[in-house]
Amino acid sequence: MTQTIVRNGTVVSLDPDVGTLDEADVLIEDGEIVEVGTGLSASNAEEIDASGHIVVPGFVDSHIHLAQTQVRGIAGDWSLMNEYFDHMLGNITGLYRPEDMYLGGLFGAFEKLHTGTTTALDWSYPNTLEHGERAIDALKDAGLRAVYTYGPPGDDSAKWWYESDVGLPEENIRQLHEEQIRDDDLLSLALGLRGPDFCTDDTALGDLELARDLGALSTIHMGAALWPSSEYGGDYQGFGCLEDELGPDVNVAHGNHFSQEDIDHAVEQGVSFSSTPEVEMQMGHGIPVTGKVLEAGGRPAWGVDVCSNISGDMGSQMRIGMQLQRMFDNQAVLEGDEEVTEVSISARDTLEMATIEGAKALQLDDEIGTITPGKRADLVLFDATDFMTAPSHSPVETVVFQSDPSHIDTVLVDGEVVKRDGELTNPKVREEFDRFVASGERLVEEAGIDV
Repeated sequence: MTQTIVRNGTVVSLDPDVGTLDEADVLIEDGEIVEVGTGLSASNAEEIDASGHIVVPGFVDSHIHLAQTQVRGIAGDWSLMNEYFDHMLGNITGLYRPEDMYLGGLFGAFEKLHTGTTTALDWSYPNTLEHGERAIDALKDAGLRAVYTYGPPGDDSAKWWYESDVGLPEENIRQLHEEQIRDDDLLSLALGLRGPDFCTDDTALGDLELARDLGALSTIHMGAALWPSSEYGGDYQGFGCLEDELGPDVNVAHGNHFSQEDIDHAVEQGVSFSSTPEVEMQMGHGIPVTGKVLEAGGRPAWGVDVCSNISGDMGSQMRIGMQLQRMFDNQAVLEGDEEVTEVSISARDTLEMATIEGAKALQLDDEIGTITPGKRADLVLFDATDFMTAPSHSPVETVVFQSDPSHIDTVLVDGEVVKRDGELTNPKVREEFDRFVASGERLVEEAGIDV
């Protein structure tokens, strides 16, 4: 048995039964949280000094494309329906070799861990079985807890998008699940459905059936921008053929243009929503779904989405998403000729959307998302003694408003330290860096992207 104790920290458990504890300890045995309290005894445990630190659950990114990491900095001025569809889905993804998938995923996962995200849903576009294998190798080598999402291959956008009648590659998916995912404690499988926005009804329903046969999460890009509008050959019809098939195993990414009625129905059926506010604000997806989900009695999870465009830092998403929704809610009050006297979404709300709500969306809330005995030890330690963070009158507000990745001192995944004293412990950060950079340079050059 391996024991670790995180000692004398301010523990923000986000579990109402545990609460927030000052000068508290978290005792871990073989990756499991076994006790949270003060003055815990652990004579044989490795000690991590958390004095002056705030201990929170690891962030959960509920929607990101990690393999785009080595083409960072090309999409900051792109719109969704023009440059992104043409350049990324219609060009760059088809140029990826299996080793590009590995290197992008590896350093995307490193960025996640460095910035306090311990779990991510990695939506992947594997052109071949080997592409998928190397994408999964990257997650394993990085030490990230992940939901590997097998989406449509990126080799032929006309085949896999735009009213596609071709189902996801079932043989490849089953082989990856059996050989690389099913028996790995840190990995689980999702299927990246295109939904009726991007494929025929029979195809959408067939992919959903396959996911359910595998016991996998289904995650779907839907309701972003005006696709499908009359300009592109269709009329927006909400969930369409999936309306009667919704359930807790369905996650919707974006959902900006769903009606309140659609959202009410989906939340009632247990559907989760992933809002990626920064990318959506830029690329023309529309107003984030946050307010509608809250109105329906649910809560969205945050995600980064396109890391060829923005930073992988989840702290930015929980701030931007919260403040954007506050702005909309405040403006509605002002337009009623009233003064704003309270804010609508709290710092704790947005921190929970970055942790436990993400865990729920990925169907992992029995394992992660709060600092609770019996759950796995995915923890992040923020330095609260820095000149930018001290004094910390409210630990939640310090994490949400005053902290950035430079204040993340230590990160644990499944009880294993993956970041210590501000530095990632994995030697592959240095060993693979040159290959990572070269991969990105080749992809951008071959794609003919003008940067």
